[in-house]
Amino acid sequence: EDPVQLKEEGNKYFQANDYERAAQSYTQAMKLNKDKALQAVLYRNRAACFLKKEEYAKAASDASRAIDINSSDIKALYRRSQALEKLGKLDQAFKDAQKCATIEPRNKNFQETLRRLGANIQEKLRIQFSTDLRVQKMFEILLDENSDKEKREKAANNLIILGREEAGAERIFQNNGVSLLLQLIETKNPELVLAAVRTLSEMCTGHKARATAILHYLGIDNICMWMSVDNEEISLAVCSLLQAITDCLLGQGKEEHHGKEEAVVLDTKKDLRMITMRLLDMLVSKKVSGQGRDRALNLLNKNIPRKDLKDHDNSRTVFVVDNGLKKILKVVGQIPELPECLPLTENTQLSASVLLNKLYDDLRCDPERDNYRVICEEYIKSKVDPQDMDKTLHAIQMVSGVLQGPFDLGNKLLGMKGVMEMMVALCGSEREIDQLVAVEALIHASTKLSRATFIISNGVALLKEIYKKTKNEKIKIRALVGLCKLGSAGGTDYGLRQFAEGSTEKLAKQCRKWLCNASIDVRTRRWAVEGMSYLTLDADVKDDFVEDEPALQAMFELAKTSDKTILYSVASVLVNCTNSYDTKELVPELVQLAKFSKQHVPEEHPKDKKDFVVKRVKRLLKAGVVSALACMVKADSAILTDQSKELIARVFLALCEDPKDRGTIVAEGGGKALIPLALEGTEVGKIKASHALAKIAAISNPDMAFPGERVYEVVRPLVSLLNTERDGLQNYEALLGLTNFSGRSDKLRKIVKEKALPDIENYMFENHDQLRQAATECMCNLVVNKEVQERFVADGNDRLKLVVLLCGEDDEKVQVAAAGALAMLTAAQKKLCSKMTEVTTQWLEILQRLCLHDNMEVQHRGLVIAFNLINADKDLAKKLVETELLEILTYIGKQEDPKKQHIINVAHDCLTRCMDYGLIKPLSQ
Repeated sequence: EDPVQLKEEGNKYFQANDYERAAQSYTQAMKLNKDKALQAVLYRNRAACFLKKEEYAKAASDASRAIDINSSDIKALYRRSQALEKLGKLDQAFKDAQKCATIEPRNKNFQETLRRLGANIQEKLRIQFSTDLRVQKMFEILLDENSDKEKREKAANNLIILGREEAGAERIFQNNGVSLLLQLIETKNPELVLAAVRTLSEMCTGHKARATAILHYLGIDNICMWMSVDNEEISLAVCSLLQAITDCLLGQGKEEHHGKEEAVVLDTKKDLRMITMRLLDMLVSKKVSGQGRDRALNLLNKNIPRKDLKDHDNSRTVFVVDNGLKKILKVVGQIPELPECLPLTENTQLSASVLLNKLYDDLRCDPERDNYRVICEEYIKSKVDPQDMDKTLHAIQMVSGVLQGPFDLGNKLLGMKGVMEMMVALCGSEREIDQLVAVEALIHASTKLSRATFIISNGVALLKEIYKKTKNEKIKIRALVGLCKLGSAGGTDYGLRQFAEGSTEKLAKQCRKWLCNASIDVRTRRWAVEGMSYLTLDADVKDDFVEDEPALQAMFELAKTSDKTILYSVASVLVNCTNSYDTKELVPELVQLAKFSKQHVPEEHPKDKKDFVVKRVKRLLKAGVVSALACMVKADSAILTDQSKELIARVFLALCEDPKDRGTIVAEGGGKALIPLALEGTEVGKIKASHALAKIAAISNPDMAFPGERVYEVVRPLVSLLNTERDGLQNYEALLGLTNFSGRSDKLRKIVKEKALPDIENYMFENHDQLRQAATECMCNLVVNKEVQERFVADGNDRLKLVVLLCGEDDEKVQVAAAGALAMLTAAQKKLCSKMTEVTTQWLEILQRLCLHDNMEVQHRGLVIAFNLINADKDLAKKLVETELLEILTYIGKQEDPKKQHIINVAHDCLTRCMDYGLIKPLSQ
């Protein structure tokens, strides 16, 4: 507890280049010290540590504290000068260096520092002056209506690039640039508006103070107004600007705090709340375009819910629920076919449903969720009016929207008095709009089997009636999907056929027509995909579908849209077509019992047999299914659910079944797409994706399949398959993949060693021949790594004994791998040569069998092991010469077979080494 002693301790650490511990010692001393002079020394010493650690802001701060105590502390002044120079504050660094030179005018180091800083300041001023001129010139060109179009475009692009650089952004800001950029926006020229907004966005990125100043200067109302325009590019650019500002306010920017600036804390809560309120207002404003509404929803989706549930602060979500939930519900309750509908895009209502779901999931306790439910119930009740059917329609549409978001809540809303009955009643209405909304709501409601049972008994007849009689394609397709969904509620195609009255092919053909009809809006075609996801449970339908190239391409094109339902439906269709769903094994006795009691017994359709499935997989690959799947994987997490990920992983696994197809899958981005699927999602999905990765890794060049750093991400999914809970094929193919990886580089070998070595060793004990062989081959590649070799050298383990005994196995492939591992181990570690003779009494017999093996690869490796033993130690060589091994070596050395020349050469090397030791003599002597 003596500060002087702690200071001395810190000095010792500093001299030993242990700057972290030195800084800790000085910090501890500061807490105990009461002497001002010593405190100054401690601060300047810790500043030196921070300089060495390149933490320049902290170094400048500590040096300043030392100077506050002693203004002529030359060491502290010089250290602050060094830190400030590194922070780019050249003028302040120059002043400190000048004080140092005044105190010690003959110090050459100070004089040199002054010269360097002076030159740097001059250069900085020159660049700054040049930048100021460039900024001024750019604005002159942009604001001059008579300027050449090409010049204006060039100036606009240069301005954006300049705003991307910190120095350029600061010069624009300091030279009245924000005001001039506002003038560009007010010209309403789309190109100039885009350039100005993008420049502002770059200026805000990573700089909280500048972002806050720009927000207040432009005004949130103006920013929201610009985002509301019906121009996708401008709306998106303004959205990026507001996101950059929000990131800074949330503390997610890249800004580094320097010295005392760290103490300046801006209160951002007020600004964030103001932005949130304006975005919520945008949702229900008729002046806002569909694009603008989408941008507002996207910003709310991205910034309101917590990114990490470990963070206990969900105040932003609670604020939005209390102040904006009704506004979001109003958006999901919109009916595009009614005249007073707000401007929407095809994705607006789905984005609103996603936001509802994210907000609900972000609530922390039951009272918060109850409050959410009560707000929804009261708002929906307020819209139900028997005298105003349009108003009631909005209420049903809201329930439908909630069912696409927080489903459990939607299910509770369905339980409200009269809601389900109202849906069924609206199906029987004469008005097409009533039928449209009601059928769609029934489809979403029937996801729960209990609700489906109610609809089956009350609404199926109505749906059939609507499908047969309506001429409105939008209603017809929804009625079809409703029937398909209810029919497949049991998970098989039997119920589906019952509802379709045996005409599933006819219904599917109609769905394919809708799918290929580009004149139909995306929202309606989405229902066609969902219909196919149920109809392709029928083997005849799936076989016809994969042969319909236009329908496949139309579906793949739809998969690129940001729509959760479409992604799930497309994935479901592909799972059905590849038969990659789980099937229950039928117990023969139970089948006989069911037949006896005259119950329906599901039988395998001829087109669900392996040959037909393989043909469908080949057809899908030819149509470009891998590219479509890779595109789907890139979707936002709010769109690509864990369930969709699992379905995609199932499809990939089915596609990877034939080794000949794996090259195509890699070439079209399948390897890259599988990595996130193997790391995130449901447990089943991760296993399926990992297995697909193992199949690719087993036979592909890792550098081609997983280029760059990506290859290291694949190791973890492969290792996850080395588990007793996984089946033998998954274990085997994971081991093959790890073997392939271990042969590529020492870095990969090290990663495999750290993550999987104990598991690989366990599989070397397996009774299953193929698993034992694969594990031994993997170990053969791993023993090249020195750390793995050291594990074999270490005392108290049977690793070497296991490898020696595996060399004596009857399985040739195991022998090849084990002999290869033993050859490399004995070549790299001489200690293992003598250890090999001690681990088992059978070592000599095994070695002799290897040297006489019919398989030339095994024989060569056996002779290499013999040479390693002879070369390692004269006494060991003598022991070998006294055995039959000498006769074996002599016999092989006398052979004259060109095919075996590499083997004969090793035998010669063994005999030559024995002659060098003087253990044997040449024949001539």
